[in-house]
Amino acid sequence: MTPFERFVDTFLNPRMMARYWPDIAQGMLVTVEIALAVVVTGVALGLGLAVLRSYRVRPVNALIVMFVDVLRALPPLVLILIIYFGLPSIGLNLSSYAVLWLVLSLVLGAFAEEIFWAGILSVRKGQWDAARSTGLGFGQTLVSVILPQAVRLTIPPLTNRTIAITKNTALGTVIGVAEIINQAQTAVSFSGNATPLMMGAVAYIVVFMPVVLIGAHVERRFAWRRA
Repeated sequence: MTPFERFVDTFLNPRMMARYWPDIAQGMLVTVEIALAVVVTGVALGLGLAVLRSYRVRPVNALIVMFVDVLRALPPLVLILIIYFGLPSIGLNLSSYAVLWLVLSLVLGAFAEEIFWAGILSVRKGQWDAARSTGLGFGQTLVSVILPQAVRLTIPPLTNRTIAITKNTALGTVIGVAEIINQAQTAVSFSGNATPLMMGAVAYIVVFMPVVLIGAHVERRFAWRRA
């Protein structure tokens, strides 16, 4: 067997592909489900915290800043392990799926809050003054005038951060979430062949490449500039 044939047999074995494709496809479905759930809850959390921070209540803002700094500093894997193995000790049991969703949502929410907050601060003060001069209250000005401009400015960095964090669904394999890597590693263990790992890599490309391309388009469409 030539080196090339050995490589093909190890990483691109057609028999292994046919045997384990259903498992990898199931892992892709789980990965997409978790990623979508994380995006929805994480972005909503970040936006809500940024809006709450805009009211500049010092104790509340201090808690938000502390929450954001801690979540941005800790590696997601550490949080996953702490929550998954720590919560049962106080009588709170969450499924591995729920733990992965919760941790990634909190991490995305922390980064999203900083991005939305930066967007709010980037809107010119004159926009606030002009809106308030028409009789709008603070909340009305924030929701109707400031946020539409701020959100538009935050789309490119938020898109990049969302893609980066949702790819961390692969961390779910350490707690048994049946996502792509978990399915691929299980298949490798049973088959003794690395082809399932190569299939997992291709699966990630299939899942996330459209997101990356859409993100690049969004970056060009909503370039950093004041509204």
